[in-house]
Amino acid sequence: MKTELVNKYRPYPQVGLINRTWPDNTIEKAPAWCSVDLRDGNQALIQPMSLAKKLEMWQLLLEIGFKEIEVGFPSASQVEFEFTRMLIEEGLIPSDVSIQVLTQARDHLIKKTFESVTGANQVVVHLYNSTSTLQRDVVFEMSRKEIIDLAVHGAQLVLEEAQNYPEILFRYQYSPESFTGTELDFALEICEAVMDVWQPDPENPVIINLPATVELTTPNIFADQIEWFCTHMKNRQSAIISVHTHNDRGCAVAATELALMAGADRVEGTLFGNGERTGNVDLVTLALNMFTQGVDPKLDIHDINHLIDVYERVNRIPVHIRHPYAGELVYTAFSGSHQDAINKGMSYYEGADSREWAVPYL
Repeated sequence: MKTELVNKYRPYPQVGLINRTWPDNTIEKAPAWCSVDLRDGNQALIQPMSLAKKLEMWQLLLEIGFKEIEVGFPSASQVEFEFTRMLIEEGLIPSDVSIQVLTQARDHLIKKTFESVTGANQVVVHLYNSTSTLQRDVVFEMSRKEIIDLAVHGAQLVLEEAQNYPEILFRYQYSPESFTGTELDFALEICEAVMDVWQPDPENPVIINLPATVELTTPNIFADQIEWFCTHMKNRQSAIISVHTHNDRGCAVAATELALMAGADRVEGTLFGNGERTGNVDLVTLALNMFTQGVDPKLDIHDINHLIDVYERVNRIPVHIRHPYAGELVYTAFSGSHQDAINKGMSYYEGADSREWAVPYL
């Protein structure tokens, strides 16, 4: 690369977490899962889903077993408002499933969001505003205090609006958008300011969602950020720490796995990694990575061909032939020595007493 091109960039800062513990941890149970296919995935499509296609995706997500599904940004799109209303009015939401609705910390959008969920049983209201240094300086031209005031005002309005819908069981989620571009101390400060408004407790925790809105660094640094955040919170037992990673550097799955090792409780993502730019974290790969380590992912993806069929039809995006677990060629070997080893491995497996999978190259 030319020097003048390389000099456009600077290294991402280290966290300086001296006594990190996450490298010694393993993933021993599934996180809480939240699909954002209908929102983050849909907004990334060249041709967004129709109501019929949204409904087909909704049914697939229920079949898989998702208990939290972000159904859209109803205050920003009439189609997403109508889809939310359709799910509620036609009784299409199972009693054990929460719909999640996204809203910016802006008064008219918050009020419209609550209108969209009238009559629902349980709803996660997902409030967000941008917190990164770049967004503060370039997009909003606001100080730290002004950004915090915006979030706090939004959190207060969310509580006020919720009082108008006593029949709904609300849970609250806050995201400091562009968390990975935000100073850690400021991300913690603004999240705790929102928590001070919502007053969660261990029985009624708030969801704090820490998004890698743009993936800026290596997975180990993201894990350091998550562990730092979890260990510095003043009310950790009253918060569910969620992560929402994007794949700009190709590391979304690894970053999410390390974040779970670092203390995260919940994961937002999409089927096969659809999403803005290079996509969101792929929940199918994540779940099957757990499965192949002997951990039940608590998602039913045994009929992966059915998932692929619906995904490709609804999103109009093909699953790549080399996509982990799902690609057409991932269980195909063209090398003669590989074919021989697989053949011998399958024969050995079929006659072995142990049912533990152990076949070369597979």
